[in-house]
Amino acid sequence: MEFTVYLAPKGFTNELIYELGDVAEVVDRLVFAPGPPRPVAWAQNIWLNPQRIQIESISDGANKLKALQRNWSLWSVRHNRRARLIEEQLPAVRSKPVAIGTPPPRSPLGAWTLLERDVIVASPSCSSPFPHGEVQFMENKIDPPNRAYLKLWELFTLLEAAPKAESVCLDLGGSPGGWTWVLASLGCKVLTVDKAPLEPRIENMPGVDYRMLSAFALDPREVGPVDWLFCDVACYPDRLWRLVDRWRTFGKVRNFVCTLKFQGPTDHETAAKFWAFPGSRLVHLFNNKHELTWVLLDKEEFPSFAPEQPDTGGADAANLGEFGMPVDEA
Repeated sequence: MEFTVYLAPKGFTNELIYELGDVAEVVDRLVFAPGPPRPVAWAQNIWLNPQRIQIESISDGANKLKALQRNWSLWSVRHNRRARLIEEQLPAVRSKPVAIGTPPPRSPLGAWTLLERDVIVASPSCSSPFPHGEVQFMENKIDPPNRAYLKLWELFTLLEAAPKAESVCLDLGGSPGGWTWVLASLGCKVLTVDKAPLEPRIENMPGVDYRMLSAFALDPREVGPVDWLFCDVACYPDRLWRLVDRWRTFGKVRNFVCTLKFQGPTDHETAAKFWAFPGSRLVHLFNNKHELTWVLLDKEEFPSFAPEQPDTGGADAANLGEFGMPVDEA
């Protein structure tokens, strides 16, 4: 029977189960679901072609994994000591922080777990090129004003796409300036809008124009054409929906990157409305908290950015998009 294994982000297994709807088994943060991989948001990593492997010994387990491919990352939830002994016989794969601007790993990377003492579940390929989808950077603790910049760099790394120098960017809810710092560092022209002030050193960066104004009060007609609209405003998702719809109706924004921040229970209904925008994606980044990142890119500028539209079945919730889906195009 064909099945797929989804790794939920820490603390959000229930969101993933709700999103999938049809679930066969849950082991720790691993969610087993029947059928081929589905485009979902609440998955940190997706095991795309998992299989159950009977093993007779530790060496037999290692040999059978190596016969499938070279690089493996263990997600250990049961029989930990035995799993670690198998892992010791595999080529070492270390998860370590990467430098900002480094492209994602290119080598194939599989994931596996020792489900029973004599049963390995292993997938030679996964949706994320990073072990368990953990995108960790060597942090800059001096220049950016907060850690919000990590979300944006993770997104650019996964997309392998970012604003070019001289791009016109709008950063809504930009205070204290984490995302503005990233964009100005790339050489963009950044209009930052927030009722709260930017840190002075961010406001003084070349190309930065700051307006002390609510993101919801800004008139698109006063701004004109925008290459990239970024929004990390702390507001309810339905209010963000109205804001985004306003700018899309304006028709002068080429690319969107917005954060849906859930205050209290997860608003699956509004999340599904964002996914209904044709050609968009919704994803829980490793550096996200109780939030999702919504992306809509210009098809002419980024022709490879063309996710599948999800099915609408399952637990009364629409399936949401995930980077790397469909996998053959990642």
